[in-house]
Amino acid sequence: MTATDTSRTRPAEPLSADRPPAPVRLDPLGELLRACAHGDEKALARLYRLTSPKLFALALSILRRRPEAEEALQEAFVSIWGNAHRFEPARGSAMTWMVTIVRNRALTSLRRRPPEADARVDQLSLRDDAPDPLESALRSSEGRRIMTCLERLDAEQRRSIVLAYVHGFTHQELSRRLGAPLGTVKSWIRRGLISLRDCLDHG
Repeated sequence: MTATDTSRTRPAEPLSADRPPAPVRLDPLGELLRACAHGDEKALARLYRLTSPKLFALALSILRRRPEAEEALQEAFVSIWGNAHRFEPARGSAMTWMVTIVRNRALTSLRRRPPEADARVDQLSLRDDAPDPLESALRSSEGRRIMTCLERLDAEQRRSIVLAYVHGFTHQELSRRLGAPLGTVKSWIRRGLISLRDCLDHG
């Protein structure tokens, strides 16, 4: 057997089993969620502008009542802000993650209605597989925690956050609407969001 023949019988080197998996690439919404997890309020505002029309339409399609849909969207975005660090891009897109939160908030609101709504709730609930731990939390105690945390804020902070992240007012519009300096409005929102995050994290 020649040297050439011997080299042909040499087994191929095995692929390294220690090579780390390629990192999951984030889409633009995922990047914004990651920024929210680090306390970036501008990222939250941009995330709201990009996704709120679709998410509000989802809440409205479930609740069929605009005030309830607005409230569900408000609670959902407070939860998105407080739980952004829990988003796992390997498990799905950022929009899918947010849709799940909004949908579950809307279903929770629907469950508060009289018993005649139960059939509709059950029908919607059966469309999904078993929820993960985050979804379970949102369906049970998370809604109450969010409302409790909102109620702990100063009235100016709560109103500013609701107008900004539910109704889409800019800081300049809030300044005119609330009759307060722009810097004051920004401070109300910044301090309110910090308090909400702290409340959701520590109770």
